[in-house]
Formats: sequence, C-alpha cells, structure tokens
Amino acid sequence: MAADAWGVDDGYWDVSGTWHGVAGEVAAELRASMGAPDHPDGPPTGPPLWFVAAGDTPSLHSSARITLEDGGEVLAARHLPPDLPIGHHDLHPDDGGPSTRLVVSPGRCHLPDDLRGWGWAVQLYAVRSRRSWGIGDLADVAELGRWATASGATTAVLSPLHAPRPTWPQQPSPYYPSSRLWRNPLHLSIERVPGFAEASPDLAVPLQGLAAAGRALDADRIIDRDRVWALKRAALEWLWEAGLGRAPDPAFVTWRKARGRSLERYAVHAALCDHHQLPWREWPLEHRHPDAPGVERFAAEQADAVSFHAWLQWLVDGQLAEAGGPFSLVADLAVGVAPDGADAWRWQDLYAPGVRVGAPPDEFNAAGQDWGLPPFIPWALRAAHYEPFIEAVRATLRHAGGIRVDHVMGLFRLYWIAAGSGPASGGYVRYRADELLHLIAIESVRAGAVVAGEDLGTVEEGVREELARRGLLSTRLVWFEDASPRHVPQQALAAVTTHDLPTVTGLLTGSDAAEREAIGVPVDAAADEEMHGRLVRAAAEGGAADDASPADVSTAVHRALAESPAALVVATLDDALGVEERPNVPGTTVERPNWSLALPVPIEELNEAPGVAATIAVMRAGRDHRPPE
Repeated sequence: MAADAWGVDDGYWDVSGTWHGVAGEVAAELRASMGAPDHPDGPPTGPPLWFVAAGDTPSLHSSARITLEDGGEVLAARHLPPDLPIGHHDLHPDDGGPSTRLVVSPGRCHLPDDLRGWGWAVQLYAVRSRRSWGIGDLADVAELGRWATASGATTAVLSPLHAPRPTWPQQPSPYYPSSRLWRNPLHLSIERVPGFAEASPDLAVPLQGLAAAGRALDADRIIDRDRVWALKRAALEWLWEAGLGRAPDPAFVTWRKARGRSLERYAVHAALCDHHQLPWREWPLEHRHPDAPGVERFAAEQADAVSFHAWLQWLVDGQLAEAGGPFSLVADLAVGVAPDGADAWRWQDLYAPGVRVGAPPDEFNAAGQDWGLPPFIPWALRAAHYEPFIEAVRATLRHAGGIRVDHVMGLFRLYWIAAGSGPASGGYVRYRADELLHLIAIESVRAGAVVAGEDLGTVEEGVREELARRGLLSTRLVWFEDASPRHVPQQALAAVTTHDLPTVTGLLTGSDAAEREAIGVPVDAAADEEMHGRLVRAAAEGGAADDASPADVSTAVHRALAESPAALVVATLDDALGVEERPNVPGTTVERPNWSLALPVPIEELNEAPGVAATIAVMRAGRDHRPPE
C-alpha cells in the first residue's frame, strides 16, 4: 500500500487478507476535507517541529538559545546539550532562522521491570453501591478499590471519564465525549461535595429528598442518565447558589488558575450549551468560534455560570484523586470526540469537516462501523504542535497509574468515511505515529504510568512490533487468540473480552446472538463459532470439563489467563457475575440500552457472589504462579 502527499492510502488488507482498493472519488473527497482545493501544491508544512531522543546531541546549523518548558534557558553552541530534560522546548537560532519546537523524548513508555498484576475492567456507570444515585460514581470507585485491594487485585481499568455536553439528553456512550480534557460530573458523589453535610436546615431537607430520589433509581437495572443528571444538577446548583458561588473555596480558586485557558474554554462552552440548548454549529455567529469577540463578552456577562462549570471539574478532580489512592486506576482515552462538543468547538479549525471516523468490516462487525467522530487533519494537527493530543493524554493520565489508548492503531492511520458514504467505502489516512508515540512516551514517563494499546480489529503489519518497541502493552483477548493463553506475550494486557464483545455467558447460552438478531444486527455465525472454539480450548487449559457450566467455563478461562506471562490480566465483573448482555453492541444506538446496564448486584454484595469469589481465587493463584522463562 502507498499513501499520497495528503496521507490517503490507496487501499488496505482486511482481516481475512483481502485487498480493498480505495475508489478515486473517495480519495478525492478525503483530500478535499483536508483542504486540498486551497493547497494545490500539497499540505502546508507548518511551523518547524523537531523530535530528538533524550541524551542525543545532534549538530546545529548555528548556535542557539533554548527556552525550556519550565521557562529556564540553555545556550547551545554546535550541538544540543546531552542533558536536556524530556518535554517541549523552543530552540531560537542565533543566525535569525525560524524558532523550532524541540521535543525531547525518552523514546519508550514507562514500563516497570517486574509488572505482573491483575485487576478488573470496570464500566463505571454500571458499578453501583447502596448509596449511589442511580449510577456508579467516584465514591463507588473508591469503595470498589478497597474491596478489590483486599482481594489481592492491583488495578481497575475504567471506562472513559470524559465529559459529555451538560444538557439533555445525556450522551450514554463514554466514547462519544464532548471533551477528552475534562471529566463527567455525572459521576460525582453528591453527598461528598463540600457543603452537603453542613447544609442549613432549609437546604438540607430538599437535598435529602434528592438523595432519596437518586437512591430509588437503583431499583431499575437500566440507568436513566437524564433523570440522574436532573437530580444531581439540582443539588449542585443549590449548593453553588447557597454560598459556594459567592465565596468559593480558596483551593478551587488556586486550582482553577493553574488549569488556565484550557479549563476556561471548556467552562465557557458548557455555559454556552446551557444558554443556547443547541449544538455549537447552530449557535449565533458571535458564539460559534472560541476566538469570536462575542464569546469573551458572554464569559464576562455570565461569569457565574462559567465558574459553576469550572467548579464541577474541580469537584470531579478531587473525588477522582481520592478514588485512586493506593489502588492503580487505568484510565481510558477515547479515540475521538463528538462533533458538537467542547473540543470540536475549541479546535474546529483542525478537524476535517463532513468526515467521520470508523472501521472497515472486520471480526468485530461484519458491516463495518461508523463512530460519528470527526478526525484531526494530519497536517493541521502537526502544525498546532499536537497541542490537542498532548492535552488529552495528559488530562487522561491525571490521577491514573496507567492509560488504555482506545483503537491505538489510530496513531498510525484512521479509517475515514466521507459524507454520504458508508463504512464499507471509506479509506485510511496516515498520521505521524513516530511523533505521536514520542508524545505518549513523554507523558507516560512523567506520570510513571503504564500504557496499554487496544490493538484489535484490522491491524496492519508492523504496528504491534512498533508498539512493543515503544513500551506499550498489547491487548490480547481470548476471543481472537488461536494460540494458548500460555503463549500470550509478556508485554500485554490479557483478558477474555471487552465492552464491545460478548460475555462468556452470552456467548455460551446463545443469548448474545439472539439479541443481535432481534435488534437487526447481522450475526456472523462462523465468527461466533470461532470465538466459541477459542473459549472452549482456553477453558480446557484451565481445567474445565466438556459439560462445564458458563460459570465454570468463566472461572477456568480466567485461571488459564492468570497463569499466562502477560504483564496485566483483567477480568470483568460482568463475566464473574454471569451477566448475559454485553455493555455495547457496535452499530446500534436506540435499538438497545447501550452503556446503560447496571450490574445485577451492588458493590456490597460482590463477596456473596460465587462467580466473583471463584474468579478472585484463580486470579490470585495464577498471578502468584510464574510461568517458566
């Protein structure tokens, strides 16, 4: 395959080894969305950007002054100094040449020498306690962490905490966020918000009424985000208006100032969403671009509304910090953002208009996938010195011990679908994976955080090898591995399934296929049979009998995984509890309650579930057992 000057590949090999060429008209549409009509000589090069490895001393054309990221200065004569810190600096040549953004990279992500842990993959919204307000919250994460740590687990891989738009209806998919830089206040534990416990009698009564209404929502297994947000937002607004807005906590004031322009842009967008109750492309022109003078006027006139949304982010940040504690949280970085959200508004000039990101037909979905996410224009993202990407990675790693990069192949190429086309007729567009991986490595090393890449589906040759060289964990699922779990590579995150795939019980009982048929999703019987065969073989290695129940199969396959060389093995509470429904069926929206099914028992009852106890036992034993070198 070959890419043109704009990064559009001429075709791709699918998972079965079949070549698919990209039609000329599709390639032309993709180039046009990147600005080809305005740039007949090819994409603009943008301001200079130079990546170097930490410790390297390449020669310079002239002596230069280097402004370090922390504001310090270093003089360089004929070579770069060997002790430049990792990070983003600016090189100013003394001969009058253009200033260059100098990125010093460690080359590899942080990866402990002796990483051999296990944990749970957690859909946060689904994990509720008896005090939850209808949805899993950050206090539940803290409680889950205490429970899991006592059971010997080291890690929880969380569903994305990215922020949706603050209006109704609330977006159920955590992979379709308004912003990857800020987090979802729907997951706040309201009773832990400053002022709740100390509320005056006239405020305490309505607050307790909201709490009772919120806890009553736990009776329904289908999560009603709109109702939850109505209750939580009412409580938050009362607390804010009762005095917190007039006399904000000094710690909040300091925190807000430190977060700077990024937080202010997000908070202004959220306040504008409340004001207009429409997507930003339908706002008046004076508010449609973040640099428009009308936006600045709005922020001044509606300062209290803007401050309220900044305060919500401070609350989430504090509760997330408390939730982690000694337990390592692995945060999830979604592949993109919603076209009507805060990030797309802020960086609208960097996104390709009218184009969506998705996936071609593969083992996940025979019809392909259209995720509805706008892609960054490669040359424009680089010309912005990758600021949106850096901010997203850095924000996701805050208070986390690791990060899971959703669809990590998107660092190399993304599957673009032009307006009016379906997933089967898209094309791949190239990005500078070498540079993006350097940027991830910087943030990983700074945070001391492990990075796992979701390298599933259509993965081109050489990608997994490059990710391994850069220190990322590969994702290996029983559903897709023909080899024994004992042959999983050490540098991997191993599991049975993910949120987009069947549970063990759903596959074995046939209920997953039956549900897909009922809602009109094509069922690839051959692919299901392959997954079934892989599961049975892996379970047999874990000691399962031929007539084992779904619960025993789940325990056995986790035993086999736990004894594998993989650095990190994770189980889902869905499998341990025998849940039949998967969290999400790709390609559906209103056909079923995607991202909205709570676990059948609260956290307080997890110890009473036989499947959970059995999973814990085999995970602990298997992780203590080290496979031969």
